[in-house]
Amino acid sequence: MSGKENVIIDIEHLSKSFGDKQVLKDISLYIRKGEFVTLLGPSGCGKTTLLRMIAGFLQPDEGKIMMEWEGRGGKQEFRDVAGIPPHQRPLNTVFQRYALFPHLDVYDNIAFGLKLKGVPKDEIDARIRKVLKLVSMSDYEDRDVDSLSGGQQQRVAIARAIVNRPKVLLLDEPLAALDLKMRQDMQIELKEMHQKLGITFVYVTHDQSEALTLSDTIVVMNEGKIQQIGTPTDIYNEPVNSFVADFIGESNILNGTMVKDRLVNFIGHDFECVDEGFGEDVPVDVVIRPEDVYIGYTLEGAQFTGTVKSCTFKGVHYEMYVDTDSGNELQIQDYDAFEPGKQVQMLIHADDIQVMRKERVENVLDCTVIDETHIEMLGEVFECAPIKTGSTGHAKAHIPFAKVDLMDHEDEGDTSGEVWFILYKGDHYHLTVKTVSGEYVYVDTDDIWDKGDLVGIKILPEDITVELNDGQEK
Repeated sequence: MSGKENVIIDIEHLSKSFGDKQVLKDISLYIRKGEFVTLLGPSGCGKTTLLRMIAGFLQPDEGKIMMEWEGRGGKQEFRDVAGIPPHQRPLNTVFQRYALFPHLDVYDNIAFGLKLKGVPKDEIDARIRKVLKLVSMSDYEDRDVDSLSGGQQQRVAIARAIVNRPKVLLLDEPLAALDLKMRQDMQIELKEMHQKLGITFVYVTHDQSEALTLSDTIVVMNEGKIQQIGTPTDIYNEPVNSFVADFIGESNILNGTMVKDRLVNFIGHDFECVDEGFGEDVPVDVVIRPEDVYIGYTLEGAQFTGTVKSCTFKGVHYEMYVDTDSGNELQIQDYDAFEPGKQVQMLIHADDIQVMRKERVENVLDCTVIDETHIEMLGEVFECAPIKTGSTGHAKAHIPFAKVDLMDHEDEGDTSGEVWFILYKGDHYHLTVKTVSGEYVYVDTDDIWDKGDLVGIKILPEDITVELNDGQEK
């Protein structure tokens, strides 16, 4: 706990698998008292599994969850909660499905846990009146829960959780079943409840706008790993990789080259930026938010030009797609509309350019050399250009993104896979394909694919460069 102040939950190197599928991979984070922390990510990223482990419904395979506990004499101490059942932990959980008792009215649903604990009736009455007022449900105590709207049922579920005065409230996508307007209203109410209660909220959602609206801290997850932890402003303005930039809000994510400190090249132009320490002539990814591109028919200080492809009114702003003079497409949001087909000028300020290190510049796959012209990788045997005579054993196969071809049918390629993630890079798509072996292949393509498409994967022999263990290449 050294260096961590005011912490109530400390998660250390947590891992969890179901069968042969690892859903959490070495998760470490800590949560402070009174904080509103949101676990955010796409379906299957591990966020609900992590919440259920904090709650005690699942046990970790590795790692531990340390939680502040009231010890002897009221002294606060940290305890590993492994093996402690959910009802004995100082927390309560609100689920997406409210789990209310249909045969009990509002009052008895909220009072259920207190009665089990033997809390005196007068105290139960006082607590219920207080929480009903807090969730804007005063005078509803005699109502049948089945007669309530979805939003009212959610308020009852929250009231039932907080009436027990937990130190931590866990919320597993609690607003997912509500319609858009009710969900937006409940977001405001949840934020107000958190401020009034002053207890720690740990909230799970896949809704980026919900996370940005509610949270003090956002934990972005993908594929069982934490991608970034930060405030909503940090996550939005300073994403650490292309997944976070694409998942949080709308972005233009473009290939670029860091020319030198504070100078980056992308969409065919050099731009001043505020980033340093990348080196010179280094490939990078560049993130530009749509609202950060200034646009006009005549614009003082314009850096580049383009042609408006489309213009759509979005209620508060117009959303435009513009083909730049370099052939890249940019998404732009502005309060003014610009007519499709018109020439425009554009400007991006240095502090609105976010430069990120590339996670990879080509596919690098583990392989085994079989003979001079064959290797095994991705669970299959691939033909390759001639390798150094007599070489065998483990090696690395290097394949450029653009040299991986995807086929419409799974049986048309050397192996097959599923389109897992799609990133538009302004003039092409960068795809993540999960192969049948469970490994990932990355593809640059002009073709349009959908997430979940099953594809064949074809790689020509001359496009595979084999790096042998002795450091020599074929």
